[in-house]
Amino acid sequence: MRFPPAFLDEIRDRVPISSVIGQRVAWDRKKTNTSRGDYWACCPFHGEKSPSFHCEDKKGRYHCFGCSVSGDHFKFLTELEGLSFPEAVEKIADMAGVPMPVRDEREERREKERASLTDVMEMATAFFQERLQGPEGAKARAYLRERGLTSATQQSFRLGYAPDSRNALKEHLAAKGVPKADIEACGLVRHGDDIPVSYDWFRDRIMFPIPDSRGKIIAFGGRALAPDALAKYMNSPDTELFHKGNVLYNFARARKALAKGGTVIAVEGYMDVIALAQAGFENAVAPLGTALTENQLELLWRMAPEPVLCFDGDKAGLKAAWRAADLALPSVQAGRSASFALLPEGKDPDDLVKADGPEAFRAVLADARPLVDLLWMRETAGGVFDTPERRAELGKTLRELASRIRDESTRYEYQQEMRERVQGFFGSQRGPRQGRQDGGRPGERGKAPAPGGQFAKAGSGRIAITESLGQSALVKRGGEGMSVREATIIVALVNHPPLIDENFAHVEFLDLANSDLKKLHAAILDAMAHDAADERSAVIATIERAGCGVIWERAVELIKRARQWPALETAALDDARDAFNQALHLQRSARTLHRELKQAQAALDADPSDENFRHLVEIQAQFNDVQATEALIEGFGVSSGRVGRV
Repeated sequence: MRFPPAFLDEIRDRVPISSVIGQRVAWDRKKTNTSRGDYWACCPFHGEKSPSFHCEDKKGRYHCFGCSVSGDHFKFLTELEGLSFPEAVEKIADMAGVPMPVRDEREERREKERASLTDVMEMATAFFQERLQGPEGAKARAYLRERGLTSATQQSFRLGYAPDSRNALKEHLAAKGVPKADIEACGLVRHGDDIPVSYDWFRDRIMFPIPDSRGKIIAFGGRALAPDALAKYMNSPDTELFHKGNVLYNFARARKALAKGGTVIAVEGYMDVIALAQAGFENAVAPLGTALTENQLELLWRMAPEPVLCFDGDKAGLKAAWRAADLALPSVQAGRSASFALLPEGKDPDDLVKADGPEAFRAVLADARPLVDLLWMRETAGGVFDTPERRAELGKTLRELASRIRDESTRYEYQQEMRERVQGFFGSQRGPRQGRQDGGRPGERGKAPAPGGQFAKAGSGRIAITESLGQSALVKRGGEGMSVREATIIVALVNHPPLIDENFAHVEFLDLANSDLKKLHAAILDAMAHDAADERSAVIATIERAGCGVIWERAVELIKRARQWPALETAALDDARDAFNQALHLQRSARTLHRELKQAQAALDADPSDENFRHLVEIQAQFNDVQATEALIEGFGVSSGRVGRV
């Protein structure tokens, strides 16, 4: 029985080769790396004492460096177990949970027809390539040069040009003996009962051949050169060979590139993929002009357990990211998720690598956020949660999101994560509401009740503050531990020295509550005094000389736990600047409120009037406002500038 190649590809992709071989060998624990799908064992084909037999799930291949045997799933079973090829296929299909195809003579004929259609597509590809290099392709070549694509890149991706003619391709194929029915079946012409004479599907367009998983050309994408074209990009129609929702552009090349390590990157367009490949990122793929589909997401997961989905930095790109997150959520599980990288506003990968080089794109990839972060950002960014009803609605929305996950253990972890984030967002120490203690208006000395709160000591008097405010970093003193806000300021300054020069006046007179952070601040001032504040390494060296290395490590660890990533060394300067400015604003507000709070309490102690009590309550309300903003930072772990960019 002859098996369709698509069927063999499917069951191979569904079953890791390590699962097949692992039933016959014991993996070497020292050399094997299961997280990378990289396995070593003593060769089952010849006797040996040290493991030289290697298999890799990404490639779906095995090889012994001792006896040189190599092959795939089927060859392993046929050579080691003596199974026939159909028996090996049946065994792998059973492991994959895929039913064996029933022998169908009509299907076998269709398979032969598909093979002949790929021959026609190959002929069309060669035709377009020739036209690109001919006189009529001058305009297309000029466009590609303007886009920065080298001749080598154009040839590598087999780019071509469809002439501005209704019959050029059709007549070329007909002259080579290709039947009219095959030309139509390949989607190379427009035809039908309402079209008396068929004509070429693509005209005056730069052509992007679209290969399948084996590298066979199955379709084309065309980019219009005429500015008034109705569609800037268009694809081949669906055919026997091609269904665009099941195909990723550059899939075969990217899968091969993954053998070198890394993960797959999904971008939005042909030119993005090609520009990234030219810049050294050969592991990029793209959907074909539409939103990512379930089948395309499955293809990504076959390539890597956590693909990076990269979207343009505009509103449309953000909406595409939201859709992709919703698409992926039900299917996430251990070893199966996605990260999201969002580009700077108004730029796509092609623009970015052309203007700023490969390092700029590497920085975007390094900044990719996990799926849970993207969902949290979507539901909280720009929201106002100032009432119990709105907070309850947020909690309900997040629970509903987590409930979509089919895998039970992953669903539980998401529920826990969302619960913890909500607690951090609003403050986890919110106490029960208490009623008025005196049942009437304030005025009696010593009875300034906290509306819904408790009394707490501050100086010589008592201040009415809520329990969560009492636990907040705003009113904690230096001996009670570092606040995220103050640590953010110091860590951002050390990791991003340009901020020191930009904010010289504020840095010099920085008012900190925590005694350990004051020591780091003094080290920064020392670096400034000795002109050693221009480089991060120089500032850290000054910190080490001051004996504050342990304090610095503790501050960095706090920032990591709080997810205040913009203050870390890996963040972009713009993001660090946003986080620093926000934290500095909160710090100055908080320290000012401390002083005003003491003054208001002293005034109330001296004269317990309604006016003085109202003034105290107003300051407490300002405390609550600052606390709410700080809870957003500590719970969200993202600066306002970042939210605005996303």
